[in-house]
Amino acid sequence: MTLPLPRRRVLAATTAAALALLLSACGLSDSGGGNQVRIGVSGADQEWDVLAEEAKKEGLDVKIVTFDDYQLPNRALADGDIELNAFQHLAFLSQFNARNHTDIVPVTSTSVAPMGLYSLKHKKVDDIPDGARVAIPNDPSNQGRALLVLQAAKLIELKGKAGIYGTPEDITANPRHLRITPVDAQQTPRSLKDTAASVINAGVAELAGYKLEQAVFHDEPESAAARPYVNVIAANRKDKDSENVRKVVELYRTKKVQEAVAKSAHGARYVLDIPQAELDQELGRLTKQGKG
Repeated sequence: MTLPLPRRRVLAATTAAALALLLSACGLSDSGGGNQVRIGVSGADQEWDVLAEEAKKEGLDVKIVTFDDYQLPNRALADGDIELNAFQHLAFLSQFNARNHTDIVPVTSTSVAPMGLYSLKHKKVDDIPDGARVAIPNDPSNQGRALLVLQAAKLIELKGKAGIYGTPEDITANPRHLRITPVDAQQTPRSLKDTAASVINAGVAELAGYKLEQAVFHDEPESAAARPYVNVIAANRKDKDSENVRKVVELYRTKKVQEAVAKSAHGARYVLDIPQAELDQELGRLTKQGKG
């Protein structure tokens, strides 16, 4: 999940009912056929339509199912209502598995969206003054990542065990006496008028009209620190090596699909091709960290 947007809280019964209605409306309440693969996504990125068209040439019927709640694609996958989904990063997947006792695993990487530090008042990190107010998202996943961005920018230092879900209480050094202010992720762009800088999720920044190149600093997409935020195509563990899943992974890497990925990314996402074994290793590390 580029990092996931804030999601609605719904009761389990309501979620299950909504999911059943959605799948029924899409004609997907029955199990997929031998040559059919249903992929759950969030949003309307054109690469999935291109992939479906390319799959037809290979005799594979790919159905794209769009969800508007970030809990639903994993629930649908775990229940067997879809065979794959593509909407989340590894940190989100790790949390979902732990909370729901599911065994969903990555089959390939898609992209990572850098998180940036933006400012309307300053052009460089070094220009941010002593005592300045800096806004960060207040939800656990984005907040932890935002603090890591500030640490990478050498504005703060965090406890060694803060991990990816750190909080302002984990700050051990703040040489510029910055006033770190958590706000709703959707409000981080608006806070720029009242702060020296704001750490903004890539998707939120794009919706607000800010481009990555406007950030005074952003995390490095290929660094180890960004690995938990790599978005993936995921499957149930028992299906990860199936023929149809392998076909979808191969199709995703084809030139035509990758051109569509690049076009829909608008320069805000970096495409990464990380071996499945490395993705499994990172998911295991995040799962262990969460238990610790």
